[in-house]
Amino acid sequence: MPVPARRLPSWAWVTGLTAAALVLVAVLAVKAGDGPQPTASASEKTSSPSASPKPSASPDESAPVAVPDGSGTGRRIVYSLAQKRVWLVDASDAPRRTFKVWQGTVSPDPGTYTVGTRRETGTGSDGVEIENIVYFALASGTDVAFSNALDGSSPPPPASGATTGGVRMKAADGDAVWKFGTAGTTVAVVK
Repeated sequence: MPVPARRLPSWAWVTGLTAAALVLVAVLAVKAGDGPQPTASASEKTSSPSASPKPSASPDESAPVAVPDGSGTGRRIVYSLAQKRVWLVDASDAPRRTFKVWQGTVSPDPGTYTVGTRRETGTGSDGVEIENIVYFALASGTDVAFSNALDGSSPPPPASGATTGGVRMKAADGDAVWKFGTAGTTVAVVK
């Protein structure tokens, strides 16, 4: 004798479809968070433009800071030595993020470089544990790389005569450079 088919109650269907939709939304949200983010420039405040190792803010940090002329075109990282600032520029030449940085004791000459080696973590030449290390140049025999301290701190003043090539930044900026600066990415260094 054949057994009649049983039907699921409507609440079971609604619960199952709702759970599947929530899982799909969560997966899409995670994937959307993996790409370059169109965030505004970071707002930083300092009390004075002193000679401290911390980045100093411009008079009006809320105003957009233009990508320097002569930094090339297309998708690239732009690093201004004079402004102590980095821009992440997309393929349409629109800046997606800009922020102040702390420079090492040596800097590369202005020019165009390419991201080569990348390391998730390591120890900087100043002995600080760092992450998001993106190497792009060699200056005076010292590797130059973007990075951030694991503990989020600014770099200590270098020891007298020490040679450091790290271009340090805040942790959120380091994460952004890590995601944006894949191997082969152009780095334009300007004055």
